[in-house]
Amino acid sequence: MFGYAHMPSFKKHQRKIDEHALPQTVERHLQSELIAEALVDAGYVRIGFDHFALPRDNLAAAKREGRLRRNFQGYTDDTAETLIGLGASAIGRMPQGFAQNVVVTRDYLARIAEDRPATLKGYGFTGDDRFRADLIERLMCDMALDLSKIALSHGRDPKSAIVDRSRLDSLIADGAVTMDGDERLFVSKGAEFLVRTVASAFDAHLARSVATHSRTV
Repeated sequence: MFGYAHMPSFKKHQRKIDEHALPQTVERHLQSELIAEALVDAGYVRIGFDHFALPRDNLAAAKREGRLRRNFQGYTDDTAETLIGLGASAIGRMPQGFAQNVVVTRDYLARIAEDRPATLKGYGFTGDDRFRADLIERLMCDMALDLSKIALSHGRDPKSAIVDRSRLDSLIADGAVTMDGDERLFVSKGAEFLVRTVASAFDAHLARSVATHSRTV
């Protein structure tokens, strides 16, 4: 269950929509929770903040057993380290980094017809990127984070994990997050819908980004 992403600067056809008619943050949250309650009442298990599965499903088992993963498509129990993006503008992920196809459909089709790679650009992961990817994935999947354990596996100081301390402190003050010293973090029950905001406190790229993103809530 995903919220509608309104990005008219990127998706020009969305400019036809009257922005004043769109629900704002509180209304979006209420809509999301009503849908979630209906699915849970129907017997589904809530996976992370936006997925649902029946208790016998592999995804629900992965959640119970602490082996849930997350990729571009959402939550999964797939342990593959490679995700191949097919189609115009698709982004793929490999152990070495990201690769994105050409954005314009006609250019993508032309490259395929000419038996040429459709890749437009790529980004190679640094050690810090891998560290932060592990932090954010575990947070998104477990609604908790063992900073000490993950930092140790990357040879890092747990204190270096937090990029935006003021944002995290604000979430703690609001009761959305609790911390056990500087080593363990927990998203409070009922605040799971804020997990992407929590994750942003560990994202070194977000602080430098000037791009327009869809709303996290």
